[in-house]
Amino acid sequence: MPALAASLPTDPVACTSLLRAALAISLTGFILFRPRYAAGGETELIDLAYVYLNPAAQQQLGLPECPADSFLTRYPHAVETGIFAFYRDTFLTEESGRYEVNYQYDGLDNYFLLSAQRSEDLLLVSFTDTASQPRTTVEDALRISQAQEQAAHLAADTQRQQLYQTFQEAPAMICVFDGPQHVFQFVNPPYQALVGDRPLVGKPIAEAMPELAGQPIFDLLDGVYRTGETFRANEMLVQLDHNNEQLTELEKRYYNFIYKARRTVAGAIDGIFVFAYDVTTQVLASQQVQTLNEELAASNEELRASNEEFLTSNVELTLAQQQLGQLNQELEGRVAERTQEAETARASAERQRRRLEDLFMRAPSAICIFDGPDWVYQFVNPGYQQMFPGRQLLGRPLFEALPEVAGTPLVDILRAVYDTGVPFEGKEVLVPIARAEGAPIEDIYFDLTYQARYDEHGRIDGFVTYANDVTQQVLARRERAAQDQRLGEVFEQAPVAIAVFRGPDYVLDVVNPTMGHMWGRAPEEVVGHQLFTVLPELEAQGMRKLLDEVRTQDRAYAASEQAVQLAHHQPGEVGYFSYVYQPLRAAPGQPAAIACVAIEVTAQVLARQQVQTLNEELAAINEELLASNEELNASNHQLTRTNVDLDNFIYTASHDLKQPIANIEGLLLALTYQLPAEAQQDELVAPILERMQGAVDRFKRTIADLTEVSKLQQAHAQPVQTVNLAQLVAEVQLDLAPVLLEAQGQLTVDVAGCPAVTFSEKNLRSVIYNLLSNALKYRAPERPLRVQLTCAQVGQRVQLRVQDNGLGLDERQQSRLFGLFQRLHTHVEGTGIGLYMVKKMVENVGGSITVHSQLGVGSTFTVSLPI
Repeated sequence: MPALAASLPTDPVACTSLLRAALAISLTGFILFRPRYAAGGETELIDLAYVYLNPAAQQQLGLPECPADSFLTRYPHAVETGIFAFYRDTFLTEESGRYEVNYQYDGLDNYFLLSAQRSEDLLLVSFTDTASQPRTTVEDALRISQAQEQAAHLAADTQRQQLYQTFQEAPAMICVFDGPQHVFQFVNPPYQALVGDRPLVGKPIAEAMPELAGQPIFDLLDGVYRTGETFRANEMLVQLDHNNEQLTELEKRYYNFIYKARRTVAGAIDGIFVFAYDVTTQVLASQQVQTLNEELAASNEELRASNEEFLTSNVELTLAQQQLGQLNQELEGRVAERTQEAETARASAERQRRRLEDLFMRAPSAICIFDGPDWVYQFVNPGYQQMFPGRQLLGRPLFEALPEVAGTPLVDILRAVYDTGVPFEGKEVLVPIARAEGAPIEDIYFDLTYQARYDEHGRIDGFVTYANDVTQQVLARRERAAQDQRLGEVFEQAPVAIAVFRGPDYVLDVVNPTMGHMWGRAPEEVVGHQLFTVLPELEAQGMRKLLDEVRTQDRAYAASEQAVQLAHHQPGEVGYFSYVYQPLRAAPGQPAAIACVAIEVTAQVLARQQVQTLNEELAAINEELLASNEELNASNHQLTRTNVDLDNFIYTASHDLKQPIANIEGLLLALTYQLPAEAQQDELVAPILERMQGAVDRFKRTIADLTEVSKLQQAHAQPVQTVNLAQLVAEVQLDLAPVLLEAQGQLTVDVAGCPAVTFSEKNLRSVIYNLLSNALKYRAPERPLRVQLTCAQVGQRVQLRVQDNGLGLDERQQSRLFGLFQRLHTHVEGTGIGLYMVKKMVENVGGSITVHSQLGVGSTFTVSLPI
């Protein structure tokens, strides 16, 4: 040492020159920072200013020697990755520290090892990265996983945007309510158009649409949110102030809509989806058609009466003319009188004809009269002409005016009426026809009546047509049928079991595949049959009485985890089911059917029963352990006194050894600097230097471990808190993920039995980390690694158990396992203090740790902690 010291320069200028040369040739990056504080003092460190970067740091970061911008300006993600917090804490505590981080932001993509130390008013940082080193399989896998995760997030965002765009462009009215107050969370343009520019999003419906008070909407929404049952309405009257004019008499509009509960991942209801469309036009058209049909019936009665009067008048006129001819000579004096009577009769007939024509012209239905065998349009009322705007009909034969009719089944119907005189009445008759001249042919549906017309001799000379266009009603009914079919498909694909029992005999009307699987019967085998004929075993279990009460009292019934024995069960076996019986009403208070929605929970119930049995067994074992612990307390007190003396020795020894090893390391560093480059590369010198540095590093780690052990021995009053065990285990899993991936092992975690543990969070993390990392390190190479981490509450204690199928230990090794510096396997690195520290941390809070192991089979570590 004196010779080495004498060889180093003592002049400050020479030392500075040597330091600059060392920094210039160093392969490690060095950064010198000056702290920046918040305005008003030096109490809050908010950023770091660059003072100096050595060449290695400049090359690795791509920065100049003294960048003008600050650290956080250039690397804003240093906050979320913890780098800035590490720098700040190191500067404020004046203690050196190390930090490892994988930084993939701001143009960097490497794993960095950081070391920092405060030097007066500056912060010195030394760092290395892995840019020049090949990445491990774990790092590549991690990067691939991160890329896949980013791609998955992007795909999810794209799907959400597409769904949002679909809702925005949908012709139906769509909105989403959030929460029990039904706050508008989303409203598409057609829904917003209901109330003009009135703001909706962010407001409860009762506040945004107060005019709905007194209408059934609020109660329907509350019912769906409370029960989760989908509600469907057809042609329901809803009155809104569409133009925001504060009218006292609101416009009547009719809607078909669906209210469907929205559920969270956990299955809780947190909102309602609404899909609606306006059917006011169809409803009003249907009402108008009904009114027109009633008026048409009245008009037909009047026409029949008029026809009878007209025919009677014609007969009387004919008789009068014959009598006049025969008695012309005898009654010449009365010619004027008879002539007057004839004129009167003709005038009456003309009045009747005009009256009939006026009735036809004013009739709301489409009416026309065809004349002769060529079926020439002799009369066309406005209603008929409006169905064919712009087409010339009057005075033209049917096949000339409407040539597309030729060859259709309608021709045979008309010919039968004209030839036989038998009237024809048809509902929703399809007539392919063009409404306007040159327009494409459409499928139009009519309610038709054809009646033959007779002349004065009783011969058919034409026929009268009464027509009503019902195309809209037919299309609307087909749309409803399609909706019903889609609803049936939803039932078929539903993950829950669904069935509908109709009538007092409970005839199976709907049975989806899930329900059929639950019963052990194919749906097509049971639909149409009575429930208790198909499943007679249910009647003996009280199901008929239960269904009778639901039907007669018009009240839903819900059961949770009810035991039911079905025919496919083995003797003594039962299944457990949660189900709801919901009456389906044809009218208020009159259930027409009962819907059953069910799920099988047999596995969950049996698992819970098994857990309860195991808990009872564990409670008994715990009582025995408590009795044994009392016997050990006296021995523990004596051991505690002995440990205190040992702790004092360890602390003193580790403290006194720090300075000598630091001197040795300094001398080794100085020696390395003084040796020429060729000497350092010598095949004899280089390995010796490397082994010397390795020995120093191991000595330093041993001293650090001794210091930690000493601190742990004296930390009996470590502050405790309520720790979320599941979250802490998940964090440890992330830390061990690369090791687990390398080991190709499987880690199973079940800590639901201990949602929270009272312990020092730092110490509990160390306990779990040590136990899991040991299970991974000491795995058996001949079989796949399996590790289980479980936790359960037994009596007044929490038992945390780690079980593996690794190398295992014999009885002699188990007796030494928790001793200080005990290394039972030498094929992996370690100092032999991990389990010793785990035992001390557990015992410091009154807990215990035990091991059960078998060589070649595996080990189970059990940590018992007081509640």
